Order: sequence, then structure tokens, then C-alpha cells
Amino acid sequence: MKWTLFLDRDGVINRRLPGTYVKRWEDFEFTHRALEAINIFGKYFDTIVVVTNQQCIGKKELTVAELDLIHSNMKKEIELAGGFIHKVYYCPNLKAENAPCRKPNLGMGWLAKRDFPKINFQESIMVGDSFSDMEFGWQLGTKTVFIEGKEEETERTRQIPVDERFENLWQLAEYLESPQADLITF
Repeated sequence: MKWTLFLDRDGVINRRLPGTYVKRWEDFEFTHRALEAINIFGKYFDTIVVVTNQQCIGKKELTVAELDLIHSNMKKEIELAGGFIHKVYYCPNLKAENAPCRKPNLGMGWLAKRDFPKINFQESIMVGDSFSDMEFGWQLGTKTVFIEGKEEETERTRQIPVDERFENLWQLAEYLESPQADLITF
């Protein structure tokens, strides 16, 4: 397959820490059966990347080296479980800066396309737990999967198309393994 999977991190791969950030590997906890799900995704996606806003760096609550260590450990655990993540992209800027790399802006998507030229956004899925993730995917032209639980819909967010909704990555993996699954008509 030539499909690409874009994954948000906090609230999707790992549990979100309300009111704070994952600042140490010891605080990183995979969501329900996320490791198994990412392993299954390897059967359906040629490229899997993480795109995550990490303004904790801009707030000086975490260094780049500390974030890199968390991501290195995350990737190692995923690989030990039989899965893979090709690359992790993050935006360290504060939300107020509206940096090109910060979702819903498209910078991380275009960086991934530069690094993996075979990425075709029309054959990609963006999975996230915020409507900025959905807007990011929609603007790139990907399919979108909303992991429910973080945000309430508002009139503005109802205008952003969402192709599918699941409670977690494991439910998405179960769907992909089911006979009715079809990425093209997702």
C-alpha cells in the first residue's frame, strides 16, 4: 500500500495530562492498546508519521533534548511491540505565534512530504483528538479520523469535515481489520 498515516501524539498515542505536559518519559503512558494498534497499522500504511504541537518547549517547560528522549523511547517501545513510526515532527512554538509548523497550519505536513516524497495527501489519513488536527488534515486533503474525548463540537468545528470517529486507536485498528473496512471510501 502507498497510504500514509499521520498521528497526533497527546490524547491519541499517549494519555493526555490535563493542565500540564508530558515532561518525562516516566509520565508517558500509551493509550488503550495503542501499541497493538500501531503494529496493525503497519499492514495498511506504507508511511506512518507523528505530527504534534509541543508548545511546552516554547514555554520553556521542556527542552528539545528532553522531548527527543521521550520520542526516542516512544519509538523504541512501538518497535518492540512490532510497529513502526518513520518520523516524529513537532512544533515548539506557542499557539499565539501562529507559526507555520503549528497545526492547523500545514508546515509539518509539508515537511513530511519533503522527507517522504511518495506521500500523497489524498491517500493519507490524519488521526487526532482536536479539531485543529481535523482542520490540518482537511486542509492537506487527507481523510480525517477524530479520536473523541478532548473537545466539544462548536458551530465552527462542525464546519470541519470528519470522515470517521473512534474512541481510540485500537477501535480504528479493529475497523481496519474488519471485512467492511475500505480506506478509499472511509
